[in-house]
Amino acid sequence: MNEYKQFIFENYEFQDKTLTLHYSMDGKLKLKETYKFDFDFAAYDLAQLDRAFELLFFMAGVSYYKTFIPPELVVKKGKLDQPMAAFFGKTYQLGLGEFWYVNKLDPHTQVIFPQNTQAVHPPTVAQKPSKGPLVAIGGGKDSLVSVELLRGKVDDLATWSVNHRPQLTPLVKAIGLPHYWVEREWDPYLFEHKAKGGLNGHIPISALFACVGTIVAILTGRRDVVVSNESSASEPTLTYQGVPINHQYSKSLEFEKDFQAVLDHTLGDSVRYYSFVRPFTDLHIARLFARLGFEKYKDVFSSCNRGFVHGSDHIVWCGRCPKCAFTFLALAPFVEGKKLEALFGGKNLLKDDALEKTYRQLLGIEGDKPLDCIGEIKESRAAMQLAQQQYLNLLKYHFDLPINYDYNTLGPSSMPEDRLRLLISQL
Repeated sequence: MNEYKQFIFENYEFQDKTLTLHYSMDGKLKLKETYKFDFDFAAYDLAQLDRAFELLFFMAGVSYYKTFIPPELVVKKGKLDQPMAAFFGKTYQLGLGEFWYVNKLDPHTQVIFPQNTQAVHPPTVAQKPSKGPLVAIGGGKDSLVSVELLRGKVDDLATWSVNHRPQLTPLVKAIGLPHYWVEREWDPYLFEHKAKGGLNGHIPISALFACVGTIVAILTGRRDVVVSNESSASEPTLTYQGVPINHQYSKSLEFEKDFQAVLDHTLGDSVRYYSFVRPFTDLHIARLFARLGFEKYKDVFSSCNRGFVHGSDHIVWCGRCPKCAFTFLALAPFVEGKKLEALFGGKNLLKDDALEKTYRQLLGIEGDKPLDCIGEIKESRAAMQLAQQQYLNLLKYHFDLPINYDYNTLGPSSMPEDRLRLLISQL
């Protein structure tokens, strides 16, 4: 595992709309990752943009650090004071929770970023961004609910995405708002390493996207980076060696607050990052989506993590994974059966014997929750209880639901007060 002693943050550079991040292992194994920002730029502050580049530079290194987990991190470019070093160390450790678990490694492993400056201060920006919110689009229902709740309520709404342009284009057209495309290309060594049986596994990908969104906001003259992470993203998936492991750590409220703090520390209040649907349960979002967007987006959206099939010009549903199983369950109480089944080639996933074990895991009846972006156990139980009224064969699932549990109850959030008031005004 420790074939190398140092993971080195070598350099980053920006030219021709492309940001290139350079890393190495002991200065020998050279690695790089690129991000192309394929859109027209607004006027921006160079010092502010460079600070955002630093955030992504340090965050994106996680993909390469995990290949060998070198004991020492070395920073050759970029500034880290104590709060920043602590933030990245915590995000790597907890964001790699599933990685530690899958590879049978110690989840208590500390990732120590070196402090190389006494203090980092936000650059002085002459004028705050004036354009409207920027909503991240991943292809699923949650971000579409954010779009539809904000549409017509704020000026100059826009969207952005990372990769999968062929598959996302039909969805972006259906949304009908200005959209900004970002193309990410990771080092091919990652594929070689995986093929050789090297360490591999889940990274805190939403943390990377938070940093990319910050850059997009600066380049487009916008202040608000809006994501769509629901309350259930904060629930741990399982416990391993006494440590809660959350597949969705970088979508959790804890990470959101940590990232907001580091943004304020490094960029001041010129960029805001928050989830607009944080107070909602996944089941509440499903109900809203059925009302606000199902008919509009039914042919072009997918919440399936396997839905971006290479060579396809549209996103699909695999109909076999835990995310598909949960999404079908969450939408079943609110969408007509035949219309919902049409997403999955006419198949009712609740009646699929091959998914029975998955549903038992989702309901907390058998084993741990699947390592996927799915709702809380009590949400699945509430959805199943509603679905059992339609499909008698589902009565085979026996479980208890917490007394007085209401999936419509709003949970905590960390969005700005003006956005919270806007959200509540529509409920």
